[in-house]
Amino acid sequence: MSRIAARFSKLKTEGRGAFIPFLEAYDPDLATSTAILHGMPGAGADLIEIGMPFTDPMADGPTIQTAGLRGLKAGATLPKTLTMVSDFRTHDADTPVILMGYLNPILSYGADKFCADAAKAGVDGLIVVDLPSEEADWLAGAAAANALDIIRLVAPTTDDARLPQVLNGSSGFVYYVSIAGITGTRTATAEHLAAAIPRVRRATDLPIAIGFGIRTPAQAAEAARAADAVVVASALIDTLAASLDPEGRAAANSVQLVLDQVRGLAEAVRSVAK
Repeated sequence: MSRIAARFSKLKTEGRGAFIPFLEAYDPDLATSTAILHGMPGAGADLIEIGMPFTDPMADGPTIQTAGLRGLKAGATLPKTLTMVSDFRTHDADTPVILMGYLNPILSYGADKFCADAAKAGVDGLIVVDLPSEEADWLAGAAAANALDIIRLVAPTTDDARLPQVLNGSSGFVYYVSIAGITGTRTATAEHLAAAIPRVRRATDLPIAIGFGIRTPAQAAEAARAADAVVVASALIDTLAASLDPEGRAAANSVQLVLDQVRGLAEAVRSVAK
């Protein structure tokens, strides 16, 4: 059983949903992002998403775009991001790690080599935002050969006819994009989630995570009532960004501010009985 499947199975027996925080690799520097990564499980993260910085992140709003640019300026590359995960695994063998990013860097790296190196580093799953289902075979074989889950995105605009095609070959969990738009811009209503998640659930047995637009503990709890997991990204990046000095350098309390926010969001998710 993969780490992702094992974690969701464990949480199901505990009667609660999962909290999945996001961080951008190397934002604003290696030391700060590493400290945040290592502190997340203790603050309540059940799974962790790590963004792979890229120059053209088409699904991301200004917050994560800027975080990616800070990461690139600090020296982030795909191999260095994998080294971050490998270092994390020397301290934590259990928390699932998902890499989230775009096709171009993986294409340049090579699918077979990337999947082999990612698995060796301790990565459990991949979210490739701009990889359409029709072209997923390019990555699916290499991912399967290295026991990496490919986590598919389902949008509010994904209709019932297309859902099976989008979910074909999906594993780990399904990522429901709760808004039609870019990250960090607005939030889905409880009414929308109450209607949308059962529709997705009828098409898959996989756990469903809700992401895009969740910013507060109250919103996280609302999403946890509807689905199996909650992803928060832009709100955490905003907290980190607000702590940086005018030159973009981390402050002494930058890491703690983010981890305190992770703790509050995780507690909100855990307060919802499933």
